Amino acid sequence: MENKETMNNAAPEKKSKKKLVIISSVLSIVLIIGIIYFVISANYETTDNAQLDADIVSIKSSVSGYVQAIRFKDNQQVKKGDTLITIDNTDLRTRVAQAEAALENAKANLLSVKSNASASTDNANASSLSSSSVEQTINSAKARLTKSKGDFKRMENMLAAKAATQAQFDAAKADLDVAQAQYDGAVSQFKSASAQSQGVRSQAEAQKSLITLAEAMVKQREAELILSKIQMEHAVILSPCDGIVTKRAVEVGQYITIAQPLCSTIDNSHLWVTANFKETQVKKIKIGQTVNVKIDAFPDVKITGKVDSYIGATGAKFSLLPPDNSTGNFVKIIQRIPIRIELTDVPKETVNALYPGLSVFVEVSVK
Repeated sequence: MENKETMNNAAPEKKSKKKLVIISSVLSIVLIIGIIYFVISANYETTDNAQLDADIVSIKSSVSGYVQAIRFKDNQQVKKGDTLITIDNTDLRTRVAQAEAALENAKANLLSVKSNASASTDNANASSLSSSSVEQTINSAKARLTKSKGDFKRMENMLAAKAATQAQFDAAKADLDVAQAQYDGAVSQFKSASAQSQGVRSQAEAQKSLITLAEAMVKQREAELILSKIQMEHAVILSPCDGIVTKRAVEVGQYITIAQPLCSTIDNSHLWVTANFKETQVKKIKIGQTVNVKIDAFPDVKITGKVDSYIGATGAKFSLLPPDNSTGNFVKIIQRIPIRIELTDVPKETVNALYPGLSVFVEVSVK
């Protein structure tokens, strides 16, 4: 009887000890989790609101024409400079030929204008020399007129004193009239030569201004030729980067216009992470801090990076319809700050398997 009572008393004691062990174990686990969470929260800032990003280049046509050939398949890996699409350039070659002919014509016109300007300058110089020669004639005529006036004055005095005959006086008077006429003619000829010289000089200056105009026309034709050659080069569309070409939107023989989308190229040779942290987390995050990156598609792959930059505004400010809190109906929501994280160490076997848009978990070391 006593043994039975002892057994009955021992059973509750065992149950109590078992409960105590369970409770102690649970408390220990909670404590360990709390300690781990505290250590992580004190040394790391984490978020799973993140994804891989890359440059996605939309390939558009720079010229109009018919698609001659498409040299890629959707989702094909390409290298920078690979030919993607060629456009029929018959019209473009014709434009280049026309531009070349127009340039040659402009150059010939420039030579002609320069030749005319040179001839006009020579004529102006010759006219100036002729004017100078006439000026010397004036000086000679003026000297003879002065002498004739003196001779006439003396002859007039001699006639009054009966020391000269009337015939001598008449000869002196005629000589004075001839000298006066020669002087007046030389003056008139000088005025005419000066006016002619000025006109030729003005014509020469006008020809020189035409040289500037012709030179400007040559430069314009050269620019048109360069533009037409560039347009012909754009008839061959090249890949702007290493990556994957996709989203083909044209077919061979299709007529395309300027700025028409043709395909897209994804530059997967340079990937980064855009992580959206809560505004309460960014206080500890600094540029240059080390980041552990885990990609959901490859959970066992270890990738590291560093904080590169803040985008500069909350994600809401970049949305198509940003929220407007000026109506008075305000509900406070924790905002997200996009941060760019550059990948610094990616395993080689994983590089070609990473694509923009993959979900990412990031852990920033803030200590």
